[in-house]
Amino acid sequence: MIDVLVIGAGLAGLQCARVLSRAGRSVDVLEANDEVGGRVRTEVVDGFRCDRGFQLLNPAYPDAKSQLNLAALELRAFGRGIAVRRTDGLAELALDPKSLMAALHSPYADVRQLLAFARWFAPAMGSVSRLLTAPDSSVAESFDAAGFHGPLRHDVVEPFLAGVLLESAGTTSARFARLLVRSFALGTPAVPALGMSAIPRQLAAALTRPVELGTLVMSVAREGSAWVVQTPRGERAARIVVVATDPTTAARLTPSPAPAMKGVATWWFATESAPTASTYLTVDARPNAGPIVNTAVMSNVAPSYAPAGQHLVQASALLVDDVVPSEPAVRGHLASLYERDTADWRLLTTHVVPDALPVMPPPLNVRKQIRFDDGLYVCGDHRDTASIQGALVSGRRTAEVILAG
Repeated sequence: MIDVLVIGAGLAGLQCARVLSRAGRSVDVLEANDEVGGRVRTEVVDGFRCDRGFQLLNPAYPDAKSQLNLAALELRAFGRGIAVRRTDGLAELALDPKSLMAALHSPYADVRQLLAFARWFAPAMGSVSRLLTAPDSSVAESFDAAGFHGPLRHDVVEPFLAGVLLESAGTTSARFARLLVRSFALGTPAVPALGMSAIPRQLAAALTRPVELGTLVMSVAREGSAWVVQTPRGERAARIVVVATDPTTAARLTPSPAPAMKGVATWWFATESAPTASTYLTVDARPNAGPIVNTAVMSNVAPSYAPAGQHLVQASALLVDDVVPSEPAVRGHLASLYERDTADWRLLTTHVVPDALPVMPPPLNVRKQIRFDDGLYVCGDHRDTASIQGALVSGRRTAEVILAG
């Protein structure tokens, strides 16, 4: 009988298995799909690397720095700034100290707005433990409390956070938003040269046993001193079972409650001519301009995402009531954002991810229950925070609890 059976080879499951394996435990990992990664995967289409939904790795995440070999991922960083499409043109807000003079001439360089944002952000740069125990509210309420109003909020910060949090109403925990903005202040978001799937592949390569792909788990039940897992390939028994699947599947297999989820759709376009040379993420400050929450020319950031002489553009939209915007609406919005005809852009693939992130309402609880019975555990970003950091922490935390027990 195996010591530990991990169900799900997403980041949390792989990290849990890796920590346990390094401690000398015998661990098997079962994955229903044909590839590791869970929601963190990359589809290669005609030589273009299209991540499953627009995703980023922030190298400032504590567990990214301590648990991943960042150098081996060959990270390609976005520009430290953001491009904002306004009714009077395109404004670029540079956050790099080298571009300070340009930033001072930005239409958003209003002292009162900057001071108000600094008041809102200040708790994030102090003690993390103090931030996590301070009173919490929604993002929108926290902005109001800090006196943060005006174009900097409505044109820049809120559109940017909408793409990160996958919601535009400001209902997410302000505590969680501050943690994320803190990571952006301390590090520059990037993608691995070979796509986001390089992250789970790195974790899987460190396991002592290969992940068993294409193995769907139908049930988990206690039988005597063991946990028995039913699969189409037969029964598997283990002393400990860790369910590291998506939240809905975890709720089916265990008593773990499933949180509400937020969705995103991402379109990937190939074009022979880049619509801009910028490495910034672009957002739209114009009201009701179109469905896109953000877009970027990925081949400017990471040339390895596209074949030589070609360019790759991603465009993402929030799923509101599970409605997927039409391709013509997306193309039209892209043409308006970049001021470039998009009719000849080739659609490579579209990723619709209805369960991209769990909701994080206030008050934020960053350490949710992971043990649901003697020898039965659940891990994933829904048990910690809705991020790559949260997934890595959850996997590590679960393994550490098992080792301590």
